[in-house]
Amino acid sequence: MPWRHHATVAEAYASRIASGELSQDPAQAKLAGRLDVLLGEVANRRLAKKSSALGWMFARKSRSDKPPRGLYVHGAVGRGKTMLMDMFFELVPAKRKRRAHFHDFMADAHARIHAHRQKLKAGETKETDPVPPVASDLIDEAWVLCFDEFSVTDIADAMLLSRLFEQLFKRGCVLVATSNVEPSNLYRDGLNRQLFLPFVDILKEHVDVLDLDARTDYRMEAATRLPVYHQLDGEVDSKDDKAAMDLAWERVTSGKQVTASTVEVKGRSVPVPRAAAGAARFSFKDLCEAPLGASDYGAIGGRFHTVFVDRVPVMGPANRNAAKRFITLIDTLYDRKTRLFMSAEAAPEGLYDAPGGTEKFEFARTASRLNEMQSKAYLEASRANHDGELSDQG
Repeated sequence: MPWRHHATVAEAYASRIASGELSQDPAQAKLAGRLDVLLGEVANRRLAKKSSALGWMFARKSRSDKPPRGLYVHGAVGRGKTMLMDMFFELVPAKRKRRAHFHDFMADAHARIHAHRQKLKAGETKETDPVPPVASDLIDEAWVLCFDEFSVTDIADAMLLSRLFEQLFKRGCVLVATSNVEPSNLYRDGLNRQLFLPFVDILKEHVDVLDLDARTDYRMEAATRLPVYHQLDGEVDSKDDKAAMDLAWERVTSGKQVTASTVEVKGRSVPVPRAAAGAARFSFKDLCEAPLGASDYGAIGGRFHTVFVDRVPVMGPANRNAAKRFITLIDTLYDRKTRLFMSAEAAPEGLYDAPGGTEKFEFARTASRLNEMQSKAYLEASRANHDGELSDQG
């Protein structure tokens, strides 16, 4: 990525403006400056912890042993939060750092907790509480954490967050996160939300909260409407709709043999109805009406560079669970830069029909991402991310 050649986020941001890739935005420039402050603080903390004479001299001048305060950046969809956080992540001078989608990170934490409990059951450890050792392992791997799209929808995540992050922050974690909502609105309509609220206080104690009030949705501006999103004409099993998806499938798979396959996820097998040439094809029912989650979608995105989803319906409160899975599916594929071909009963903005509620609020991000996933920039990033594995569309 071009910003790796710069020393600061502000320089990388200015370079992209100069090249014509971006337009100057005061809110984005302000965030770039704040991220640069954190870059310096992380660098100084690394220096202070060194055992060299220089590190000892710096440590004497340091007022506190506390780690730098992280950043929680929220704002409307498509305003550049993820772009600026990614610049920060590439430039931050910590060797032990991790950039992850929030759902992937929590799936990893739950898996580690499960593994610890299995060790306890087998008599391999005497530590009855799995959270402190899991937190220690996570910090040993990365003390600077960057989360894209911090969004709590799962009760298991909600119940774990306070205890896990209390231990992570205690061990020196520096967190940078992006979200569409301010901390006080996380898990807004969630079950037993009162048990989640202590996490909000812990979060605010260790991060500065910034509202990125950028002027426009840059994803929408970039969307050039390549033919990867097919809006259905309303007829059941329309021949034209099916033909459009079939043609795209044939071009992507280049006539390679198509077979059924599976993806292994933590000892389970997730069926893949059709697979060929690094591409997989599913129906909406296959992916969103089955009991699948972020780890399953992540495994699919990790295995296949291109995913086809046929006949996505307009969703609402009546199929809330399927809608939540669809939101997670798009978040996961987007984060992995997976190329998506999809046929749907409505344009992205019309795929969730409800007067309000958490899913309606979260679907604004999903619609924005579906628009961006049709853009030339996203498709080129997908091609680069998969090291030339993508088939040429002609």
